[in-house]
Amino acid sequence: MTSAALPLRLLTAAAPLLLAACGTLGAAAQAESGAGGVFADVWGRWADSGGDIAVAVTWERKVQPGVTVAEIEDAFASVAAEENLKMVGSLPLSAELQARSGQPQKFLKVYSYCDPETARLMVEFSPHMAAFLPCRISVLEKEDGLWIYTMNMDMLTTMGRKLPPALKPRVKRVRDAVWKMLERGARGEF
Repeated sequence: MTSAALPLRLLTAAAPLLLAACGTLGAAAQAESGAGGVFADVWGRWADSGGDIAVAVTWERKVQPGVTVAEIEDAFASVAAEENLKMVGSLPLSAELQARSGQPQKFLKVYSYCDPETARLMVEFSPHMAAFLPCRISVLEKEDGLWIYTMNMDMLTTMGRKLPPALKPRVKRVRDAVWKMLERGARGEF
């Protein structure tokens, strides 16, 4: 190989990495302020979990001892009313599994909430956001008690393209409402 061929081969090999870096830098320039911190948190949770992407992209809270499912549901309903979110459904998975099998099941239920106007605006901003609708919160019984899980909404609201000025406060309000549901549900506060 000639000495002139070596730099060409190195440049050819490095080109995809350079292009990826340029794309990453371009995307980062379009992101909301604080995107780097959220990305670092998601990346750290992914690495710490041994590569479990679900751990990386969710928030969770252990429910305080003595708090019942009814109290969690009351807390969710209270926050939803305060924040004008609509309960659009629930999926009582453990009840369905028990009905099918006749065997007792650990509690598992998914609760769905939505602000229809904000949802429409988000989908108009990015049609792919439709895949994340409605906002979901799950209550899961594990060996050590009840847990609440929901999507890390900071990932969607901060790591993406900058939101239009009229949409940003609406999205933040929904994000904050889901966070309050997680926190207050875990304490049974309504």
